[in-house]
Amino acid sequence: MQNKIISSLSSAMDALSSFVSNKANLKEIEDIALIIAEQYRKKHKVIIFGNGGSMCDAMHFAEELTGRFYKDREALPAIAISDPSHITCVGNDYGFDEIFARGVSAYAQSGDIVIGLSTSGNSLNIIKALARAQDLGCITIALLGGDGGKLAGSTDYEVIVPAKTSDRIQEIHTIILHILVEMIEHELFHLPEPTEHYA
Repeated sequence: MQNKIISSLSSAMDALSSFVSNKANLKEIEDIALIIAEQYRKKHKVIIFGNGGSMCDAMHFAEELTGRFYKDREALPAIAISDPSHITCVGNDYGFDEIFARGVSAYAQSGDIVIGLSTSGNSLNIIKALARAQDLGCITIALLGGDGGKLAGSTDYEVIVPAKTSDRIQEIHTIILHILVEMIEHELFHLPEPTEHYA
């Protein structure tokens, strides 16, 4: 049992080390943090979505923005498209592939940040929602895995985690999202680095 635990931890560390060694990834995360902060200054909002575990990541990211991360500060507008009544209504009436695109149509305005999370890059409901966001004049961001799938190269910004399994990809996506919130808070509110923090 412990050998499997060590193997899983080693796999996670290897995936993260490989991701960090590519300096282009660090620059893209920096650019994303800066554009989100810039659009917040212009009174725009963030809309984010994903399937399964990626939906949980989307909800987590949104609540860190509307609530707080390290310090008390102004609430930042962020919507995770995750309401079960919306998803089941749209899924029933229009099909599962439209659940996020319909939410984007409802909430997004030109200049908003729209983020799609997909470990494969091939989820049709994510593809359609990001395309809808582009049609509306939004700034689009994709957090992807593997080779990026069909979404690779299709959004304004993208981060591709070149791991082989969804668990490793999602773990790094979570780290990226936490870093983004930290950088956004710092950029907008110039908060000092915390000495300790407990949620």
